[in-house]
Amino acid sequence: MTDNHPELSSYEPNENYRPLRGKHFATILRVVVVLGIFALVVPGVLTTMRVASDTAANACVTAVAQYYPFSVDFDARFEFAGPGGFGWQCYAIDQNERETFVTPLGVIPSAPGRLSSGTPT
Repeated sequence: MTDNHPELSSYEPNENYRPLRGKHFATILRVVVVLGIFALVVPGVLTTMRVASDTAANACVTAVAQYYPFSVDFDARFEFAGPGGFGWQCYAIDQNERETFVTPLGVIPSAPGRLSSGTPT
């Protein structure tokens, strides 16, 4: 390997180096990039939360119909320290508006599986 580099033959280091873009332009560019990333991430998070909420509600209504058939309503909500631990919890609401814990639905609720009728066939 030689020390002869023709592409650098006319290059002379300069101590008065000046960046191609100013500080103001770099700041604006950073703000635009952060806003762009925000605009890409937030809709995905909101969609995921909506789908999880709908799935938890569907799983909860099925569980409440199976285990508490005389309840008047249900409530599926996300709790950090609920009776079933971290995640979605399902509650049955009776005629006196008392809440009874039914089942934990997990961090990512899934569609309810086939529930047994309670009588073996």
